Amino acid sequence: MSRPQDLFPTRLERKLGMFERLDPVVHTPEERLSDGPLSAEKVREFDDRGFLFFDSFFSKDEMDGFIKELKDYEEDEDLKLSEGTILEPGKEEIRSIFGIHEISDRFDRLTRDPHLLDIVRQLLDSEVYIHQSRINYKPGFKGKGFNWHSDFETWHSEDGMPRMRCLSCSIVMTDNNEFNGPLMLIPGSQKYFIPCVGRTPENNYKESLKTQNLGVPDAASLTRLMDENSIEAPKGPPGSLIIFECNTLHGSNLNMSCWPRSNLFFVYNSVHNTLEEPYCGNKPRPEFLANRKNWEPLKPV
Repeated sequence: MSRPQDLFPTRLERKLGMFERLDPVVHTPEERLSDGPLSAEKVREFDDRGFLFFDSFFSKDEMDGFIKELKDYEEDEDLKLSEGTILEPGKEEIRSIFGIHEISDRFDRLTRDPHLLDIVRQLLDSEVYIHQSRINYKPGFKGKGFNWHSDFETWHSEDGMPRMRCLSCSIVMTDNNEFNGPLMLIPGSQKYFIPCVGRTPENNYKESLKTQNLGVPDAASLTRLMDENSIEAPKGPPGSLIIFECNTLHGSNLNMSCWPRSNLFFVYNSVHNTLEEPYCGNKPRPEFLANRKNWEPLKPV
């Protein structure tokens, strides 16, 4: 049986221009926009800008246990040897820990927090499962940045995610300020898909998780979107929450301050958008990057 046409061609030999997305940003019909914890106004803001920010969505008291656990992981030498733990290039500091909800019962329960889950279901108009989870660390003075990218471009090409019906929840674990490399987003960029150039080598993730070179949009497209929409970097204390659409362009600078920056990411995918074979033609990436084993809907705790 032949595969359906690839609606989001990328990683090609020649450059294709960016084009308007084919899928809705908000999947809930207009008449049901307020059927959930978010007001219709907030849902429309997500639709227009591609992200929402909630200062202190969780309280500091709620976050204390998670923060302590993260500090323990930083000192865990066995965890540093795990395939799902990515170290900074040429260093021993942790850059990312993937599959955090499978390592920790505490973090697994957080993926099912009813306040969080109800918002995700409202925006995607669907039951959801965890496609990926991770902690991104940025130690003071040493934490490197992340190039501009659309998560969907990678998940489509390298994991076989067919459509844009997925979003990320980033929970601030340490203060995010203007000096320690906060997450930056281009509002409105979710409305366009930017095909990227370059064949994806096998096991590309082993390099791309340390320094991403493939799947980075071209400068002309980025310039156009930045000139039209600017750049925003939501900042806040532990417990603050950024929800951003899977195609919203984002990145971050290196940490030039003494203050570490740690953010937790839960990626929720619709149960109607489960993975196919990678569109780049390679074998699927490991489970800690792309969940292919358990697509059962999450139940709140």
